Amino acid sequence: MTDLKTPHAFCIAPMLDWTDRHCRYFHRLISDHAFLYTEMVTTGALIHADHHRFLRFNAAENPVAFQLGGSNSRELALCAKMIEDYGYDEVNLNVGCPSDRVQNGRFGACLMAEPELVAECVAAMKQAVSIPVTVKSRIGIDDRDSYEELVQFVTTVASAGCTSFIIHARKAWLSGLSPKQNRDIPPLRYDVVYQIKQDFPQLEIILNGGITTLDQAAEALQQVDGVMMGREAYHNPYVLAEVDRRFYGESREPRSRDMIFDLLIPYIQQQLAEGVRLNSISRHILGLFHGELGARAWRRHLSENVCKSGADIQVLLDALPKSQV
Repeated sequence: MTDLKTPHAFCIAPMLDWTDRHCRYFHRLISDHAFLYTEMVTTGALIHADHHRFLRFNAAENPVAFQLGGSNSRELALCAKMIEDYGYDEVNLNVGCPSDRVQNGRFGACLMAEPELVAECVAAMKQAVSIPVTVKSRIGIDDRDSYEELVQFVTTVASAGCTSFIIHARKAWLSGLSPKQNRDIPPLRYDVVYQIKQDFPQLEIILNGGITTLDQAAEALQQVDGVMMGREAYHNPYVLAEVDRRFYGESREPRSRDMIFDLLIPYIQQQLAEGVRLNSISRHILGLFHGELGARAWRRHLSENVCKSGADIQVLLDALPKSQV
């Protein structure tokens, strides 16, 4: 279905409290080409808080998209311009998160019930920036989960100029299920997302939900333009090592775990010098040796020592041999 050299062939999902700038820098050391996404940030946080804290990132992370939460078209346009000015490659509108906090702010998955409002927001953002504006949604919400309603949503939002949709292949229950349960309990319906691609061949459709292996990703790419992996990429990050060769035509051998660790050390030293706590970075690399002999000792040593007073790079250096026992 897709030219596997397209930027969105393989994406790493926006994950709240996980895919911060340190996590993304780490992931970029494993894959040069996977398309990265920030965790969701609300328009209110960018406008009324320290926007630099949310927007700052390392240029080495590119290509990277910034995910916004909001439903006020004027505010979204203002934030989209900030995002473009900081050097992000894309701004993504969250229309898929089902948490109560998000609903109370009138953004996330509840917006699937208001496709005209989503279209208005997309149009305003597109007018404000030259980078792509994309939408991440579910296949439906509550009892509004018919294929016809999804088609209406896609048609309406596409009419505002959105040409790229990331679709989590589960519907969301806006009450009765926690965000975690909404990632597991509603059944996956890849067939629905595949049908959307067939019915909208002119649009870029990226499949999200339940992708845990590169074989699964390759199979899905026979039907859609891109795939998005979530928690597996976080807990078992070295799964990304073959992404560049498999999906982007890269000939270079994947970097070893030890090489990735070595490349990360100067970054960590710089961040520590700027006052970043070691745990803010080390928590993202606990899974680097997932499945390897000594992985448990690696995780234990980091977990027990990174929060101690004066913890520095030596904690990581001392942990490394334990991963190779």
